[in-house]
Amino acid sequence: MKKYLIVGLGNVGNQYFETRHNIGFMVLNFFAEKNDLLFEEVKYGFISKYKLKGRLFIFLKPNTYMNLSGSAVSYWMKKENIDIKNLLVISDDLNLPLSNFRIRSGGSCGGHNGLMDIESKLKTKSYNRLRIGISGGSENFNQIEFVLGKLNENEHKELLSIFPNVCKAIISFVMDGVDSAMNNYN
Repeated sequence: MKKYLIVGLGNVGNQYFETRHNIGFMVLNFFAEKNDLLFEEVKYGFISKYKLKGRLFIFLKPNTYMNLSGSAVSYWMKKENIDIKNLLVISDDLNLPLSNFRIRSGGSCGGHNGLMDIESKLKTKSYNRLRIGISGGSENFNQIEFVLGKLNENEHKELLSIFPNVCKAIISFVMDGVDSAMNNYN
């Protein structure tokens, strides 16, 4: 059975619940809820598994805090013997408009500390990412306060409205490959 590691980035703790930086956790929670999956606390995070047509989705929510996510990703890739091409990391992106999302097969971290740590631990930028826009369009704001800030009601609604398509993109990535997922969802 082919294995895929799907990582949703976020920070643990009630103070970070439904903050912009926790979009990765929110997506995995949404997928789990829609598919009656439960997360189990394990080393470096929370894991849930889902099987579909001979493929095993391993969902990981690291509990290492955002800036140290690479340790969790590296550990689970080795533990489950997952090839780098079967890794998908879901994160927030300040450079994308709110509720837009993009799948890429590589690229830069764009200043995202979680992605930067993953690149450092994996020693490559060549891994798949699904980035979800959180930008409200304003240029003059404190980025740290913004990403760690709670979603307002309108932002929350708008993001929830794209989660079904984000979940379809995750399934497409696993079933059809990153190129097909990019062609169909970017």
